[in-house]
Amino acid sequence: MQLSQINNIASIQNIELLAKQVIEGFITGIHKSPFHGFSVEFAEHRLYNKGESTRHIDWKMYAKTDKLFTKRYEEETNLRCHIIIDNSASMHYPEIKKITVEKINKIAFTAIVSAALLEILKKQRDAFGMSIYSEENDYYAPAKGNEKHRRMLLHQLENLLTQKSTKSTNTYKALHQIAEKIHRRSLIFLFTDMLQADNNDENLFAALRHLKYNKHEVVLFHVFDGKHELNFDFDQGPKKFVDVETGEQINLFADSVKKDYQNKVKNYFNKLKLKCMQYKIDYVSVDINNGYEKVLTTYLISRNQFK
Repeated sequence: MQLSQINNIASIQNIELLAKQVIEGFITGIHKSPFHGFSVEFAEHRLYNKGESTRHIDWKMYAKTDKLFTKRYEEETNLRCHIIIDNSASMHYPEIKKITVEKINKIAFTAIVSAALLEILKKQRDAFGMSIYSEENDYYAPAKGNEKHRRMLLHQLENLLTQKSTKSTNTYKALHQIAEKIHRRSLIFLFTDMLQADNNDENLFAALRHLKYNKHEVVLFHVFDGKHELNFDFDQGPKKFVDVETGEQINLFADSVKKDYQNKVKNYFNKLKLKCMQYKIDYVSVDINNGYEKVLTTYLISRNQFK
């Protein structure tokens, strides 16, 4: 029992370290962004709004930053955020032997940035929950804001890094199951590569609309490997391509289909974006080769808009 606890703590510390590296890089970059005032002390402060009482202004912060911040307190009402993660076999592409912040696949990107979000949510005193799905909803935890809960979720994220999935995807079924469980209005972040054998748009968006029930705000992070899955950037030799979820195989020269492939994938991406706009779902395309900033910036914007 004690040995198991030690191993779990070591695993959690590993993903926490990766998440902190991401946050440190993000905060460094944010000084050059419109969120400069938000970044430095967001754990304990918020920007002062004109007309508020000056009673809780932190004058020491004002002396350091020349900006007015008010101290935040536990009783302030904050948001509930629910993170939903696609853990099907396709999310574990490409295969990575040793995962770092820079060397990642789709599931590692999702796990690391989700751990970073949990850290920020904790500092903001927001409540956070999580669902993980493949063929169905495999894991669900309702939104809570305490440290014990965060560490439980970190353990689930660490499992995503260490346990390879061989399951197929059933996004429609899983999202309907998850939607039935989230009763209180929440900001929902869905991480998925939008790949499954049955790409039925109507079923997908029926499930996404179900997620919006009870006035939830939904952000779809479309996670993909831009080098291979969008640009089809492979060398000129013959290749065997294997569908990791169905086992189907095809042998071909990548250059012979590259142009047609790129056109079809771009059209699919555009179609997803337009459909999301139609149903008032925020669509964010996330190339795992371009860093974590896009996800974290989206969080800041979404949090600011979520009322």
